[in-house]
Amino acid sequence: MSEERFGEFVLVRRHGHVAELVLDRPKAMNAVSTEMARSLAGACAALAADRDARVVVLTSSHERAFCVGADLKERNSFTDADLVRQRPVARAAYTGVLELPMPTVAAVHGFALGGGFELALSCDLIVADTTALVGLPEVSVGVIPGGGGTQLLPRRVGAARAAELIFSARRVEAAEAAELGLVDRLVEAGRDREEALALGQRIAGNSPVGLRAAKRALRLGHGLDLRAGLEVEDAAWRSVAFSGDRAEGVAAFNEKRTPQWPGE
Repeated sequence: MSEERFGEFVLVRRHGHVAELVLDRPKAMNAVSTEMARSLAGACAALAADRDARVVVLTSSHERAFCVGADLKERNSFTDADLVRQRPVARAAYTGVLELPMPTVAAVHGFALGGGFELALSCDLIVADTTALVGLPEVSVGVIPGGGGTQLLPRRVGAARAAELIFSARRVEAAEAAELGLVDRLVEAGRDREEALALGQRIAGNSPVGLRAAKRALRLGHGLDLRAGLEVEDAAWRSVAFSGDRAEGVAAFNEKRTPQWPGE
């Protein structure tokens, strides 16, 4: 297993074709400072360009928190001009995760609040353990979810439920979060990272060309009418139909062996 650090607060660990993107600012419960946001965007840019990474699993190095959101201590010292300057840096961190071209899985335990929950929502799947406490409390401090929350949450749970959660600013415990669809899989305390990495390895056994095309079709087709969505799907199918992965997949199936994906 190899490791690469991006700045002081973000780490990428390699587990074969699974890249573990680690939020590593434990002294601040992974509060997203300007520096951390810049590092997260840089790590995502590197992963997006890495053809060897088939899946990204987003984890935390803190025992009691995934991420508590924006660094409000830093924000408290900002002038209005500072806040304006920081905004594109912060946005780049969240869109960096959201726009990763391969499947992404978040491993959530403890606090995942505000921008922390938005980082998880930016992933395709969320595995949470029973200690997870999630929510978007931004209106309680005079702002709104600004890392994608107002758009990503209703896509998960519907407009009215998202409105209730955002307007009330309430924190949701793990069992209710699973019931409402705020997280996708609930696991025993302390097992979120292990289970998310295992899911990542299972996904990574599939065609990297197929995985990226499937994600593209899922993302681009969401919200379109059926006919337009099927055109998106057809374009994604055409992008893989004549690939080396498709040829290898069919050959491996017929020869009853594990595919050796060329990834192109």
